[in-house]
Amino acid sequence: MSDLGEIAGPLLIFGGPCSNLQATTAVRAEAAMLGIPPERCVCTGDVTAYCANPRETVALVREWGCHVVMGNCEENLANDAGDCGCGFAEGTACDVLAREWYAHASSLIGADDRAWMGRLPRRISFRCGTQRVVVIHGAVDTINRYVFASSPEADKLEQATRANADIIIGGHSGIPFTQRLADGRIWHNAGIIGIPANDGATDTWYSLMHSEGGAIRFEHRRLAYDFQSAAAAMREAHLADGYALALETGIWPSLDILPAKERGETGLPLAIA
Repeated sequence: MSDLGEIAGPLLIFGGPCSNLQATTAVRAEAAMLGIPPERCVCTGDVTAYCANPRETVALVREWGCHVVMGNCEENLANDAGDCGCGFAEGTACDVLAREWYAHASSLIGADDRAWMGRLPRRISFRCGTQRVVVIHGAVDTINRYVFASSPEADKLEQATRANADIIIGGHSGIPFTQRLADGRIWHNAGIIGIPANDGATDTWYSLMHSEGGAIRFEHRRLAYDFQSAAAAMREAHLADGYALALETGIWPSLDILPAKERGETGLPLAIA
């Protein structure tokens, strides 16, 4: 656990750069444009994954100096594991594609970057006014568990209690949402910047956390970036076309991980603000 103490002012939150150098460059430019310094920027993990430039993306994130929580990709690369640990069911389309992009990332990530990944915290906590905020990758108890807007609220409440958090900021699932739970606590997911949110748009998503008069407000924002160059780089690296097409169409190559509600919303604009 890394405790950042009190954070005042807007916080920029983003998930899953996923080896997408162009998107990571764009979100850093957004932070600069908004005047948000690195110490108020938080990544929810999976700096490397589907796209073509794992080494360059890690270098950019490290040079930027933003806070990063450990994702399953960092955990497994640090341990020199044989797969990404994403939690895909064996033999599914996601599992088959993951074997290729993980091998690509593993072949390019050196010892120093793996050591950095191994030092990343599994949780980041801070206070914003009277609220205790805890940042995780998947779930509090399992780094690679998918938590969606439609996931059971009782589980989110239990996870927030386990973390002693008023607000949970999670990642991993790839689709942004903000949900106020029955007891007033909040579960927030900024989405990921490296792959679209299965909403039929080429933009990806990040968020801003505002503190206004003691109240916390999350603002979901689209991130436009040079997706054409990112997709071209994937093809030049001879990665399977599924995720390159996802960058160009906004539709995931497989819906294996999605609950029924999110699967039924494929290609639809997200109703978030």
